[in-house]
Amino acid sequence: MQHAIVFLDRESVDANVRKPNFPHSYKEYDSTWTKEEIVDRLKDATIAIINKVPMREDVLKALPNLKLIAVAATGTDVVDKAYCKKHGITVSNIRNYAFNTVPEHVIALIFALRRNLFSYVEDTRNGVWNRSSQFCFLTHPIRDIAGSTLGIVGYGAIGKSIAKRAEALGMKVLPFDVVPQPGLVDFDTILRESDIITLHVPLTPETKNMIGAAEFKKMKPTAILINTARGGLVDEAALAQALRDGTIAGAGFDVLTVEPPKGGNVLLDPTIPNLIVTPHVAWASQEAMQILANQLIDTIEAFVAGRPQNVVE
Repeated sequence: MQHAIVFLDRESVDANVRKPNFPHSYKEYDSTWTKEEIVDRLKDATIAIINKVPMREDVLKALPNLKLIAVAATGTDVVDKAYCKKHGITVSNIRNYAFNTVPEHVIALIFALRRNLFSYVEDTRNGVWNRSSQFCFLTHPIRDIAGSTLGIVGYGAIGKSIAKRAEALGMKVLPFDVVPQPGLVDFDTILRESDIITLHVPLTPETKNMIGAAEFKKMKPTAILINTARGGLVDEAALAQALRDGTIAGAGFDVLTVEPPKGGNVLLDPTIPNLIVTPHVAWASQEAMQILANQLIDTIEAFVAGRPQNVVE
């Protein structure tokens, strides 16, 4: 059979996407927003490529020809996987492509927050240095990375890659994962002892809001929280309050609960102190996106050849 491939949000992958090596038709759209657009564009498709386009039961019911949903990302929470499994639709994802880009983004956020780089840049732009009586001015605390303790929540490939970099910088690493592994600590130890906590677990009913007001109170007042995984892992309102109250010292987030935040978000309030928010780009180095694009087509070719890989249950 000749497969019909449709990529619904092509602009999310800034890389060369090669043509698959089997007979097919191919269409792509920069972005797809509404249910009506999804159904209309996929009505004849056998293979859908998506990144963040939601594929829920009400949409999937209208797509009887669909055989494969190839997610051009690791997270698959936008797909109704239970419906797909019941109706014979294979779901695949991308794995182990962000082994440099996400760790580097995490380390960059740690440096920026521990050394208060953005606060000093803002003060300098606003003329605070000009008015200083000294050659330097110490308006914000600066803390070393070396000697600090990094709690890693989610000790898979990315978590371990971050640990390797952290140890090279002289940090002590405390690893935790929902899947038992040798050498892990418990979650409460992470909260109590870490100077920095970085999150790398999927968003599931068990991990949703795993850090909220109660958890912030257990953390050091000098601690910072990094989240480059999923926005729903943290109670955003509780985080905003913790930063305003000085319960913790700072946070760096690359993810929000709703993306893009067209209706606004509590964490986008510029008056919240010591908060850096980046627009879900930790994964998006040019090198990583090309690895992703190559693996995406590899996965589609494997499915068509009868050897499905990176299948998500």
